[in-house]
Amino acid sequence: MNEQNFANHAKIVPAFHYFVGPVLIANVIWNIVSASRILRHSVAISASLLAVVALSILVSIALLLLAFLARLFALGVQDRVIRLEERMRYERLLPDDLRPRIYEFTISQLVSLRFASDAELPVLARKVLEAKVSERKAIKQMVQNWRADHQRI
Repeated sequence: MNEQNFANHAKIVPAFHYFVGPVLIANVIWNIVSASRILRHSVAISASLLAVVALSILVSIALLLLAFLARLFALGVQDRVIRLEERMRYERLLPDDLRPRIYEFTISQLVSLRFASDAELPVLARKVLEAKVSERKAIKQMVQNWRADHQRI
């Protein structure tokens, strides 16, 4: 595997990002365009045809939403697991004065600090808590010695 760093750590799932997402977006657009053509060219549209058109649009939007929610839910579960793993790691690595503050870290802080090497974690953890840095990108950019996470969702 390639060395991981801030610039390349984001995970792209080709089947999702380049196939499922675009196909579902195209499906929503196709259904809306088709519906507008049907409505524009039909002088007397039946209630059943109108229902089919409306349902096809709703189903296409629901499928798109389902795909993105499935991804969002998986990332949420991943963040909870990272929170647990990092709290256990902090018990081992943080100095005595910081250990009681482990539960002050937000999920965003823990998720971002997971990339810090064991050696630099205590210093970065203190800095993040004292400066109340909470933006994931800002915390990740503070990491000098990147600890790769190749098991991301």
